[in-house]
Amino acid sequence: MTAIWNFILQGGVVMFPLLVCSILALAVIIEKMVTLKKKRVIRPEILEVLADIRKPEDVGLAVSFCNRKSGVFASLVCTSLNSLEIPAAEIKEILSDQGRQEIRTLERGLNILETVATIAPVLGLLGTVLGMIKVFNVISIQGVGDPATLSGGISEALISTAAGLAVAIPTLVFYNYLSHKAESLILDIEKHINDLLLKLRYIR
Repeated sequence: MTAIWNFILQGGVVMFPLLVCSILALAVIIEKMVTLKKKRVIRPEILEVLADIRKPEDVGLAVSFCNRKSGVFASLVCTSLNSLEIPAAEIKEILSDQGRQEIRTLERGLNILETVATIAPVLGLLGTVLGMIKVFNVISIQGVGDPATLSGGISEALISTAAGLAVAIPTLVFYNYLSHKAESLILDIEKHINDLLLKLRYIR
């Protein structure tokens, strides 16, 4: 632990915002890895209930079941099930508007990862600039005769650059992965909702 703390101190002042960025990114990644699991979003028990719908009387049971569930999918399914008396064009518009609002919950937090992946290298570059300024200040005052003093500024420059890239690269990888996962879930939800609307049209 002491070695890590010394490493952070050697990197200069920008290491502290980089540390905050890394903790924030890690928290978002863990949260999204859990919440974007397919079985948590598209619950299998809801799919089973929808598969059992055979006649209009089954719709009421499905509605009461879905009302007890939370989440994007359950909410959109409830809206679809309550649309038996609504024209197809109108219900699709309603679902489109509601879907845009609900789907924001799937993508919540991804903008944080995108921001961290963008600013972390810039913070590292800032640390590099500050480290080199320190080197040139030492040179202007003492000349180049004290390598130990010069190495402090050079070390600060290199460490901050490395730290910025070390935070940005995995964050960008996870951002792309989680964005793709969220988009895939959105497409799956749309497919299940369209299948449900088609089934409801035939059992009216």
